Amino acid sequence: MRKNRFLLALTLPMVVYAFIFSYTPMFGAIVAFKRYQFDKGILGSEWVGFSNFKFLFTSPDLIRIVRNTLGYNAVFIVSTVVVSVTVALMLYELTSKKWLKMYQSIMFFPHFLSWVVVAYMVYAFLNPRSGILNDWLTGFGFEAVDWYNKASAWIYIFPIANLWKVIGMNAIMYYAALLSVDPTYYEAAKIDGASKWKIITKISLPFLYPLMTLLVILAIGHIFSADFGLFYQVPMDSPTIYATTDVIDTYVFRALMHLGNIGMSSSADLTKSVLGFILIVTANAVVRKIDSDRSLF
Repeated sequence: MRKNRFLLALTLPMVVYAFIFSYTPMFGAIVAFKRYQFDKGILGSEWVGFSNFKFLFTSPDLIRIVRNTLGYNAVFIVSTVVVSVTVALMLYELTSKKWLKMYQSIMFFPHFLSWVVVAYMVYAFLNPRSGILNDWLTGFGFEAVDWYNKASAWIYIFPIANLWKVIGMNAIMYYAALLSVDPTYYEAAKIDGASKWKIITKISLPFLYPLMTLLVILAIGHIFSADFGLFYQVPMDSPTIYATTDVIDTYVFRALMHLGNIGMSSSADLTKSVLGFILIVTANAVVRKIDSDRSLF
């Protein structure tokens, strides 16, 4: 503690933030076991045990929303890692600082946009009548597509939109990790006549593996949680494409809006948190067994 007191002091603001906004509100999890009434409050509301959990587990749409949630998140995890690492490696090869800063700014900018803004940008492309994409299709002799009534198309639209939004932040993290690599490794490899591919596979990627493992473990812990803005705002909550756009978060939100039962929505969120905790501990245990130096804890 004494030796690392300055490093610990740097973490203090984040520890306080996490305690206030992440741990203190956990008291409200008891709402999942109560029939919440506004006039009685959390403590005064009636206990109903696990009755609220029946809402999610007995839903006829359970298989669909769980399939969509897990499927999309699995695709997001794999595609984000692959594309972000590739972009980071490409940025590392740039020698011009001017171009490097420009590329970083362009890719990082979408991270600051809300999904509401992105939804209207996507709508400008996919508008059935005047969208840019349909203009291109008709210009090449194809028929215009009503994207907001074509469920199968969103299997590809979501991963593309997610990549566009998050790739900048992730690529910069991997790029920062590459900057920490001792340049003498690369110099020695070039002297020995190593090709670009050999340098990437034998030097760059091994140094990125710990960060890649860490981010994947954390992402697995959120695999049951979907980005509400992406899945609700971008498809404009179109009922005709729920088959491929409906996930646990959007399903629970609509149920809360129609039923007004806070206990049911809280039980669904608590279930996701418990499953996420189990998955992150399991994933970390697997990584620790393979290579203990790369595990989260």
